Amino acid sequence: MEIDREALLERFLRYVQKDTQSQEGVEAYPSTAKQTDFLKELAEELKALGLQDVHLDEHSYLTATLPATTSKEVPVIGLIAHVDTSPEVSGANVKPVIHRNYQGQVLRLPGDPDVVLDPAENEELRKHIGEDIITSDGTTLLGADDKAGIAEILTAVEYLLQHPEIEHGKIRLAFTPDEEVGRGTDFFDVKAFGADYAYTVDGESAGQIENETFCADTMTVRFHGVNVHPGYAKGKLVNAIKLVAKFIEKLPKDRLSPETTEGKEGYVHPYVLEGGVEKAEVKLLIRDFTVEGLKEKEDFLAKLAAEVVEEEPRARVETEVKESYRNMRYKLDEEPKVVEYAMEAVRRAGMEPVLSSIRGGTDGARLSYQGLLTPNIFTGGHNFHSKREWISLQDMERAVKTLVNLVQVWAEKA
Repeated sequence: MEIDREALLERFLRYVQKDTQSQEGVEAYPSTAKQTDFLKELAEELKALGLQDVHLDEHSYLTATLPATTSKEVPVIGLIAHVDTSPEVSGANVKPVIHRNYQGQVLRLPGDPDVVLDPAENEELRKHIGEDIITSDGTTLLGADDKAGIAEILTAVEYLLQHPEIEHGKIRLAFTPDEEVGRGTDFFDVKAFGADYAYTVDGESAGQIENETFCADTMTVRFHGVNVHPGYAKGKLVNAIKLVAKFIEKLPKDRLSPETTEGKEGYVHPYVLEGGVEKAEVKLLIRDFTVEGLKEKEDFLAKLAAEVVEEEPRARVETEVKESYRNMRYKLDEEPKVVEYAMEAVRRAGMEPVLSSIRGGTDGARLSYQGLLTPNIFTGGHNFHSKREWISLQDMERAVKTLVNLVQVWAEKA
């Protein structure tokens, strides 16, 4: 399989130079108009390729169809990527830099010499000697998350269009906004999309298939104190701010936090603190790979909060838990072939597949619970959401080959 690597590069570079950053805390959907602007351009590109049913709906979901090349009954497969980049780092005026035939040196990005990619600190970088590494100039993120996924999907589709002898079933494409602000599937119509199974192309290291996410809840711990004039407060005032501070101080210092956990370890993470003397609250992210682990952490936090008000009986505390998302593995394990076929596609592309877990969420998790099983396939990108983001062009090519092989596997197994 010969992929036009330079055409893939041209497509990717063109995409990353479009500012599509999403924005937190905005009621409008999408959160930024520039995402829709890019999707309109992408729609024209899909039409020019010859795809059918190209449609950009009122919520800025762009969908299209690549018709089947076989008369066999093959499940309809969806390929999905998001167009927005993270609100955490600017995505405007991205100036991509290509480091050809990388030889293991420290990369100082030209726009900001303080932004350095050191192979001593980036284990993955050491695995790409002799490859072409793409970065930004160090003043912005690169946008491989998820412009790489878009470029890889369209390059795979273009290859299939150029090789009609390859048997595959109907393929549905979807490009979505606002994934980075957790709203990528808010209005996504699974039934109208019409896929039987799908894959997000939004992962990291080459060969990885992500079949697992955190389970996630948000917990609010709200303390009620007693507010009186501070000049006459002796023996009367109970300061809710101080109650919250005591609660936070009780959190473990050496475990259960993002900064002390890795791998399959869950955590609790206070991330919003607000209020005054009479009422103050802290919001915490609760993360674990199992529902049981979530419940243990929530019970532990409730116990700590109760201990605070036991020390001050005039105070009271409320706890509130809201479900965010659940581990998609609970659903994917119901039909193991969805992941198995992706792993076979990786093997056919010349790699050893690696099943991995996402220490976070994904649109695929939400879609899986909406009835569309959707594991995540690698793009080859690294250091997402940062000025040190990078990707190997050769890994992008490997992702394209994986996608082409994937739709063939589904056709063969039908």
